[in-house]
Amino acid sequence: MSAVTRRTLLGTAAASTLATPLRRARAQSAPIRIGILTDMSGPYAEATGPGDVLAAQFAIEDFTRQHPDIKVELVQADMLLKPDVGATIARSWYDTQGVDAIFDIPHSGVAIAVGQVAKEKDKAVIFTGAGIPDLTGKYCSPNQIQWTYDLWSNSNGVTRGLVQDGRDTWYFVKFDYISGHTMAKDTATIVEQMGGKVLGMSAYPFPGTTDFSSYLLAAQASKAKVLCLANAGDDTSNCIKQAREFGLPQGGMTICALVYQDYIVQSVGLDQAQGIVGCMPFVWTKDEGTRAFAARFMPRYHNAAPNYYHAGCYSAVTHYLKAVAAMGPDKAKASGRAAIAQMKAIPVEDPLFGKGHVRADGKHIHDTYVWRTKAPAESKGPWDFFTLVATIPADKAFQPMDPQVCALAKT
Repeated sequence: MSAVTRRTLLGTAAASTLATPLRRARAQSAPIRIGILTDMSGPYAEATGPGDVLAAQFAIEDFTRQHPDIKVELVQADMLLKPDVGATIARSWYDTQGVDAIFDIPHSGVAIAVGQVAKEKDKAVIFTGAGIPDLTGKYCSPNQIQWTYDLWSNSNGVTRGLVQDGRDTWYFVKFDYISGHTMAKDTATIVEQMGGKVLGMSAYPFPGTTDFSSYLLAAQASKAKVLCLANAGDDTSNCIKQAREFGLPQGGMTICALVYQDYIVQSVGLDQAQGIVGCMPFVWTKDEGTRAFAARFMPRYHNAAPNYYHAGCYSAVTHYLKAVAAMGPDKAKASGRAAIAQMKAIPVEDPLFGKGHVRADGKHIHDTYVWRTKAPAESKGPWDFFTLVATIPADKAFQPMDPQVCALAKT
């Protein structure tokens, strides 16, 4: 996105208020205030950032058409991928700026820090970008929900299909960070449980690494059948490009990406990305509802298709506002814990994720899907990148709750 376009859409990447004009049937002294805490300038900016802010705007617009008497405002800020920065912004938002619920946070360390602040302040936080399963495990809290996906679900979906298809030797390239280690560990465990073998792992410094040649050459030398990319964002794009340069897929190695996105394929091109397998809970071409959202989204987002982070932000903000309407804005503002409980109490249904529910531990449960990247000749047009390989039903898509790890699971 150009600087001019981004300024037009968002104003600035610093915290700012994006008020939604509303018609009100009755006066309300204090609006519901939603904060999008995201990456506006780093490696996840295209995946989340301005697109998540736009998706939240859409959710608010749709809600206020049905509830013109409830005023909703939106603020956004760049947490710079730093837990201390994220926690400081969250504390300021909750304490002095009237923010009632924070969404997004595509960084696990920041998510953990903000979750602690939300619990301390009795506010709500809904993670639509962070993927570590521990957010509903050892870090679970009655003030938070993990919405869009988790890394175990992505690993489970991709791994089982590949190993069952005979691709049973794996090599991992992971970023040296909590998410990378979690993804690689969970995926390796599933590989080994199914009788496969892990032939090696390479961890690289994050952020800041752009040359992955030594790690990819180690993967090639291992002669593994699968190269598993346990990273995300621009790092995944660069690994795909460089793997193609070194001939890994041409030599028969299958590449799977544990955090895969439409924009990654767009950035590297179908010719280089063809055949890559990933697990995604949302792809814009899936059905009539997802296509309609994309038709609305793309003209306002430099003609780029929405990905599952964007869809997750829309879905989560929509459900939060449904809970606000059900319990009343004053009660929602008074207690984030009560708002989260209301989100758990009512069923989830929207045109992007379909039907689902929020478990006692705070995990949003829904179907997810395994996709293969098309060859150029298979694509029917711009952003038509994926062929559906398998649907994983909601009751199979996520790890069961563990009451020994999260006390909320006992309820």
